Amino acid sequence: MLTFKNSEILDLQLSNLVDFLQEGDVMVFNNARVIKAKLSAKILRNLATLEFNLDQEDQGLWNALCRPAKKVKENDELEIASDFFAKVVQKNDDGTIKIKFDCENEKLIEKLEKYGSVPLPPYINRDQKNAEDQKNYQTIYASQGVAVAAPTAGLHFNENIFAALDAKKIVKAFVTLNVGAGTFLPVRSDNIKDHKMHSEFFSISEETAAIINSAKSRGKRIIAVGTTSLRVLESCCNEKGEVKAMNTNTQIFIYPPYQFKVVDVLMTNFHLPKSTLFMLICAFVGTENAFKIYNHAIANNYRFYSYGDSSLLFRS
Repeated sequence: MLTFKNSEILDLQLSNLVDFLQEGDVMVFNNARVIKAKLSAKILRNLATLEFNLDQEDQGLWNALCRPAKKVKENDELEIASDFFAKVVQKNDDGTIKIKFDCENEKLIEKLEKYGSVPLPPYINRDQKNAEDQKNYQTIYASQGVAVAAPTAGLHFNENIFAALDAKKIVKAFVTLNVGAGTFLPVRSDNIKDHKMHSEFFSISEETAAIINSAKSRGKRIIAVGTTSLRVLESCCNEKGEVKAMNTNTQIFIYPPYQFKVVDVLMTNFHLPKSTLFMLICAFVGTENAFKIYNHAIANNYRFYSYGDSSLLFRS
């Protein structure tokens, strides 16, 4: 675990995490569960096979990236299994489709669990289903929502780390953000202000909001576990930094010189060039510091990507 505090970079282990925390600090986790959002279906019109990855759900319709896109048309019926069907209600020029399943809510999750597979990031190649991925690509506290990508900072936690946090009386609080496939999209606009940020649904309860507001009023620090947790907290607060309970969507795009209102410390994996998440890091620690941190990480063989190493960053 790379730690950046007071302009100093330290190379440590995750077991050192509690050494940087104080009693009463609040760690905020994204408890979104990853659904088995990768599916294969037969197009009944031409019997072609279609592979698609679900993205965000919007009023009963699901966005999905499909391939080969040229073989599918609007109004096509898709047979995923003998008891599981969907209909294409819209096809877009970018290779995405909108589909409606023949079931909803918990029944849909049951069928995805039965017929789908883990939607690993595109840079992880698997020839077949890997039983270890079913376990490894899910946090130990995942319980809510319908994410199609893991909030990967949380993958570092196990029961032993949680026990160490409890022993030091670190408060754990939970929010939910349905991580979408848009988290992997790079910024292609010449001007970052022209970049269209993807939308993701989030939820924060009255209880969690109260925990955070109480801690801040007492001078305690708020530690966001992952950029998804940070985006929730910065999306649901007012100008005074007071957090409100909400159930809504966020398209917050954080880049310099954004002024953070809630989060003091960020625990996060290492992000890719040209990504919105690296821009968030630049806003959090300063652009010069961000490049210093990442050059150090590369020189010292830190692992990037979803199954990579973590960093603990204290806000500049």
